[in-house]
Amino acid sequence: MDDYFRTGRTRAFELGNRGPIRFTDDQRLHPAIDEAYRRCGFYVFEGPLRDLEVHELEADLAELLTRAPAYRDSAVEAQGRPALAFGKPLSDPYGGTDKNYGRHPAKMSEPEPAQDAPKETLYFVYGIFQGMDACLRLYGHPDLLRVAEAINGPDFVPFADSIWIKEPGLGTSVAWHQDGTTHWNHPRWNEDIHGFNFMAQLCRTTPQNALWVVPGSHKLGKIDIKALVDDAGTDRLPDAVPMLCEPGDVAICNRQALHGSFANTSADRRVSIVIGFHRRDSVLNVKKEQRAGETVVYDEDRIHRRSRVIQLAIDARRSYYRTETPYVYEPFIGLEDDNRFTEATRKTVLEGYHLLNLGI
Repeated sequence: MDDYFRTGRTRAFELGNRGPIRFTDDQRLHPAIDEAYRRCGFYVFEGPLRDLEVHELEADLAELLTRAPAYRDSAVEAQGRPALAFGKPLSDPYGGTDKNYGRHPAKMSEPEPAQDAPKETLYFVYGIFQGMDACLRLYGHPDLLRVAEAINGPDFVPFADSIWIKEPGLGTSVAWHQDGTTHWNHPRWNEDIHGFNFMAQLCRTTPQNALWVVPGSHKLGKIDIKALVDDAGTDRLPDAVPMLCEPGDVAICNRQALHGSFANTSADRRVSIVIGFHRRDSVLNVKKEQRAGETVVYDEDRIHRRSRVIQLAIDARRSYYRTETPYVYEPFIGLEDDNRFTEATRKTVLEGYHLLNLGI
């Protein structure tokens, strides 16, 4: 495993897919970034989050965790609060099951946790803009939203958001998967049709705790993951590389890229804030079966209601970081005054907003 981690680290830094966010004079994403992202399926933006913003995100998370239950059976998902997911330390909660629409067909190895390990560890938080204002302000980051526009067009729409936590010696694995579930056989399938995720890092990531990605796999369509793992004879896929970041870095990852992570047996924590975006024409009028079993249609009304969170985030950031130039979100031009971040909109827009997520 040490050899695999060491080799992966070397190859990760040879890809040429990292650096600061850059735009051209006409405000387009710099072509070198665009080329590397489209070639690899992911890119590490170095340092777009200032130290102060990282510290405020850490403080928001720490405050949430002081109020979180210790394990699943005591968890209560209160209205207006983020929801939590727990798993057995160093386990693989998804691999080889039909959870998450069956996207994780191959089981990861499950190291034995220490004898004094807790019975469960918190690994996933979603609905994070409810009561976590620093996360909402992150959502309105002007440079990140400009990247979203460059890739998905000025009328881009939200996907979902979450926080993944890998505590040292406890963090669960995430079995190899591709995120997309609906458009693999779409007549206009392309490498961007299932959108992308930003992953803001609050800790240094290492080969031991990082997300691993197979470069270029976003171009291959739906992959037979079980056969790929069986052929490799191991969950250590030979072509994968770790997504190596420092605190304040924000990676972007195509949702069609094959990716996963190993159980965190290391002494280093990982905290990744994940926020995703789609092209509008990828989700408009799509019918999607939800995890609870009901089928919904992503019509204009649902898309508009879920997209209001972006405009609220822009306003929350505008009033907090006053020296920044706010991003102008095309679908809400002229509607800004109806979408200010206030205590009223915190309740009417943010409470339960994640129930309107646009998963495809």
